[in-house]
Amino acid sequence: MTDAALTPLDRAGRLVPGLALATGIAVVATVIGRFLPVVGAPVSGVVIGAVLGTVRRPGQVFRPGITTASKTVLQSAVVLLGAQLSLVQVARVGVQSLPVMLGTLVVCLVAAWGIGRALGVVGNLRTLIGVGTGICGASAIAAVTPVIGAVSIEVAYAVSTIFLFNVAAVVVFPVVGHALGMSQHAFGLFAGTAVNDTSSVVAAASTYGSGAADFAVVVKLVRTLMIIPVVLGLAWLVGRRAERSATTAGDVALDGTGIDPAVAPARPRWSPRRVFRLVPWFLIGFVLVAAVNSTGVIPGPAHPAIATIAAFLITVALSAIGLSTDIAGFRRAGFRPLVLGGSLWIVVSLSSLGLQALTGSI
Repeated sequence: MTDAALTPLDRAGRLVPGLALATGIAVVATVIGRFLPVVGAPVSGVVIGAVLGTVRRPGQVFRPGITTASKTVLQSAVVLLGAQLSLVQVARVGVQSLPVMLGTLVVCLVAAWGIGRALGVVGNLRTLIGVGTGICGASAIAAVTPVIGAVSIEVAYAVSTIFLFNVAAVVVFPVVGHALGMSQHAFGLFAGTAVNDTSSVVAAASTYGSGAADFAVVVKLVRTLMIIPVVLGLAWLVGRRAERSATTAGDVALDGTGIDPAVAPARPRWSPRRVFRLVPWFLIGFVLVAAVNSTGVIPGPAHPAIATIAAFLITVALSAIGLSTDIAGFRRAGFRPLVLGGSLWIVVSLSSLGLQALTGSI
């Protein structure tokens, strides 16, 4: 039976095995997190999931639920985190983090171009790793892929490489924060600007403290908006490159522009609707929930319960991400993309700390 022929109840049933597995791991990770708060439940979840996934890859029956847990459950948790904030806080955090956010993004993209060329990493792959590291991991990679025409193997390399340093950030960043004596605010800004994937930002910041998590989530979600100008800029560059290539080749256009419509790739057509669709739905949901919370509709006593539910959902999602770890994908990615990803991870981390020091945020 095809997916289209399944009833909603059947589709929901297919999610149960994977969701149950991820939830079971999350329960164990939560208990560990209570006894080892320095490690925390999210880190425990991703480690347990990765170990289990490596020892025995979950069968096909688990895949739908694991995929849903690693994406939809995580995004839903981020939406719930909006109940801890008001729009005034969102706006204030966005303004405060803007210099560090834009600075790290520019440094990352320039470093990706320079280091990638020096290492001999092909153009599309270094673009994917650079954008994924500079903005928001797999989400940014997914948004950029159709614009630059990257092939699936390049996407797999980029995602596998970035995932490795996401996990490293979850483990290493809290240690760095404690060693530097960073405040909750400073670490939230550090995690929000130097870690590229939402799940890893939340995991690292949650391990450090609830104050850091609240601040990091807002910084990260504001940073996610950078997808829009970056994708639009890449679309313009691709179009310009196509025009130059066609003109150099001596193509004669039927309409007198110097480009043969049969040869030159079509330039993406951008509309307000398409631009709006680049904004992740959970970002919109987060802002809407924060707006509702700003009105006082959500009672104060409900906030701790909502935060606890959000934290557990995050652990479920991280457990599923651990189960999805593709060790073979890391091997296929090869040495050079791994070096590029690691170099960008270090460059962005140092630039975030440096910019915080310069702006007095630390």
